[in-house]
Amino acid sequence: MKTEPVTLLDDKVEVTFSQPPIYEKSPPCPDSFKWKGCEYNIVELIEEWHEFGRKGRSAKNMRPEHAVRASNEGSWGVGRFFFRVKTHVDRIFDLYY
Repeated sequence: MKTEPVTLLDDKVEVTFSQPPIYEKSPPCPDSFKWKGCEYNIVELIEEWHEFGRKGRSAKNMRPEHAVRASNEGSWGVGRFFFRVKTHVDRIFDLYY
């Protein structure tokens, strides 16, 4: 059950991994991230989910049967991967790629 974030900042963060991701287009949860000059170590992955739905003009450029499959499985370069994480300073963030 996803809850809505208290505040959406939509800021860029720099993520780090203890081991580089195997697949760049299907990233795992990072181990830490830097945001506004502070580094946050992730101590818990609370939840993860993805959204593969197409938006805008790209939502209309597929056959309906292909669009259904793509919204479930994803397609190249489309979608977001979300991670709700708890940091070492006991703050909770929603990160997405």
